[in-house]
Amino acid sequence: MMKAKLETEVSKYMSYVLRHAPEAAGLTLDSEGWVSFDELEKALASKYDVSRAEIIEIVENNPKKRFTLSDNRIRANQGHSIDVDLALNPVEPPAALFHGTSLTSWQSIEREGLKKMQRHHVHLSADVETAKIVAVRRKGEHIILRVDAARMFSEGHSFFVSDNGVWLAESVPVQYLSRNAGTP
Repeated sequence: MMKAKLETEVSKYMSYVLRHAPEAAGLTLDSEGWVSFDELEKALASKYDVSRAEIIEIVENNPKKRFTLSDNRIRANQGHSIDVDLALNPVEPPAALFHGTSLTSWQSIEREGLKKMQRHHVHLSADVETAKIVAVRRKGEHIILRVDAARMFSEGHSFFVSDNGVWLAESVPVQYLSRNAGTP
């Protein structure tokens, strides 16, 4: 059993190399973001005192389900700043989705909508409670935005769902956003 501090550190490093900088660990991801689990294990073992079983435990116990293991391969589920194609198919969203953010960010969001920034997609939550969890990671006061996903979808916008249940969109134009959706 790993100590919580080491588990968090290894998980953050895995997120970093699988989402943003595989070269920092000497890894090369394929076009869909996958890398051999054996290669990741070697890279982690050179930096941390961690076993294969402990790495698998990190993947399986990650509360946000950031990683997917498949056929001795691993990848991050979303949040990449590097060019990867997660091979997600468009799906019809629920009527409403939610986005937790800071009150200070709202000033630009209400003018420009939600943008993906350095990521490939805007991340959305299926419920207010999950959006609140995301919001409290931001500094300052928090707000929850409601996305009129049904209207957005009917007007031609695409939605995707990552392997860990995070809803994704290219952007969310301001006309589909409203404030005070269960704001904390």
